[in-house]
Formats: sequence, structure tokens, C-alpha cells
Amino acid sequence: MRRLALAWLLCLPAARAAEAHPHMADDPLVWMLEVEELEHRRDGGAGDLHWDVVGWIGYDDNRLALRSEGERETGGPAENQLELLWWRPLSAWWDLVAGARYDSGPLDDRAYLAVGVQGLAPQWLHVEATGYLGDRGDWGVRLQADYDWLFTQRLVLAARAEGEWWSDSDDRLARGSGESAATLGLRLRYEIRREFAPYLGLEWKRSLGDSADLVRAAGDDVDSHRWVAGVGFWF
Repeated sequence: MRRLALAWLLCLPAARAAEAHPHMADDPLVWMLEVEELEHRRDGGAGDLHWDVVGWIGYDDNRLALRSEGERETGGPAENQLELLWWRPLSAWWDLVAGARYDSGPLDDRAYLAVGVQGLAPQWLHVEATGYLGDRGDWGVRLQADYDWLFTQRLVLAARAEGEWWSDSDDRLARGSGESAATLGLRLRYEIRREFAPYLGLEWKRSLGDSADLVRAAGDDVDSHRWVAGVGFWF
């Protein structure tokens, strides 16, 4: 969702010009489709395909975004989180998002209401904080922060940290109450064009609290790390 904040920043000069010159106040319909991550992941065992795709359409003050994030293990079923969100700027740097999320997978399907904020914190740190209310009475919060280091105009190291907290345990999802999981990732990309960038990276994930107990009981490791190789593009 970083492009949503970027798109708002790009609209600021036109908005200010429209305030100074009312006859220029036109608000065209705009859209964007971005594949933030399309990658193969491998942790020593079977690999999987991961995707994170977002598209939006709308005007300066109101936009509709559709996001799909999921993965599929080799030879296995896919898991996907689909979010339909309304987006509106709160200020020059922060946006309000609200809508619905639907999770599908081999074990269970879930639906949630979603509301949150996203934007640029000091030092160009992109932050997303989203709360979810599930159709079974559970609720949770997901936090995400992204930062890019520019080594050159084309070579960029992207860092991402994510964390989740949930009110109730769910054995089917191996998700405990309280702190659920933390994920850290580094991806080094080369922007052949601004719109197209292959990358390599490493991602580390750890289950926490009650979630870690559920993962151990299932005979799995609470810590995992995997190498990733993929491509990001937008138009």
C-alpha cells in the first residue's frame, strides 16, 4: 500500500494549484496496479510462491483499493487474504482505510471488518496499522513498517517488519491469543526501470506466545527463515 501514500504526495502540487486558481480545479479519475511482491521462497524444504498485489481507482479524496496477499506451497493449496478498502487522506502524510478482509485457505475461511491508518512517519518510514473484527467475535491488530535505503538511483535495499496481536486463540490456524508472530525481511532490488525491479532477499519469521505453543504442539519450528527471489512492478 506504499503507492497509495506516494500517489497522494504526487497530487499535492496540483491540489495546491487548484486552491490558488479555482478554474484549474479538475479531479480526474486515476488508477494504479502494483505487484509489490511476486516471489519464490525456499527454506531448505519445499518452496512456495508468494504474492502481494494491490490495485486502486478513484479521485484525490476518495479511492477504492483491492489487495490480494497469499502464498501457495509447491503441490499444495493456496492461502489468500483479500482486502477491499476505501481510502481517504487524513492529512498530507496520513490516510484512513476502512473496509473488509476475506481469508481463504485449505483449513478454514474467515471474514473481517477492517479499519486503520497508513502513512509516512519521520525519516520516510512507511507505517501501516490495521485493526480487524472477525465474523466469529475475534479481533486483532497488524502493524507493518517499511524503509528503503538507496545505495544508488537503481539499487535499493528494502526492509520490512510486521507484527500481529489477536484477542482469541484459534487452534485450526495455529494462532494463539496475544502476540502472534513477528516477521522481518530484507530485499535488495535493482530498478531496471522505476516500474520494474527484480530482487533477492531473506525473510525471518517467529511465532510468539501462545502461537508458539501451538506450533510446537504440531511438531513445527517456531523460527523459520527463507531465501526469496522475485520481481516487483507497477503500471
